Amino acid sequence: MEYIFDLVKAIITLFIIIDPLGNIPIFISLTRGMAKDDRRRAFRNAISTGFILLIFFALIGERIFVLFGISLHSFMIAGGMLLLIISIRILVRGEWEENSTTLERVGVVPIGFPLLVGPGAITTTILTLQASGLIITITAVLIVFAIVHIILRLIDPIYGFLGGSGSLVISGLMALLTAAIGIEYMLDGILWYFGAS
Repeated sequence: MEYIFDLVKAIITLFIIIDPLGNIPIFISLTRGMAKDDRRRAFRNAISTGFILLIFFALIGERIFVLFGISLHSFMIAGGMLLLIISIRILVRGEWEENSTTLERVGVVPIGFPLLVGPGAITTTILTLQASGLIITITAVLIVFAIVHIILRLIDPIYGFLGGSGSLVISGLMALLTAAIGIEYMLDGILWYFGAS
């Protein structure tokens, strides 16, 4: 019974941190210039990237940080800077990339990382591992990404409902939100260093 409770808690926590429902407008804005098949391929890449990253950090993430002398807070600052750059590019150019060949890479960066799996998700995975063990952590990651896969498959109907003008408006608004999220990551990391010093 305790195992089930810990698993459910881990699933809910990780799902909230990844927030695929809240990120739907951002996903739409990042893939606005893509053909339907390219968008689906980008989302498959995003799910694969996010899943592999979380499993990787669950298994050896702490050792990697120790090996390179990196703190989670430094990781948050770097992830925040990346999100800020992404949002500025969307605001200035109207989309993440102009070239259709680079559009396919959007699934890896920025959707897979740092939007689906950012510093928050990585930190949550490591903390879950410490609190509940490897089996619960990996099971939670598997279940959460199965749910994310279902949600991303429903993006096309949402995109069709919004149309070109609607998705363009949301693109600008969500770029601002992405910038704010990036700044929050950076501030959290910076403030921790000031508090620790």
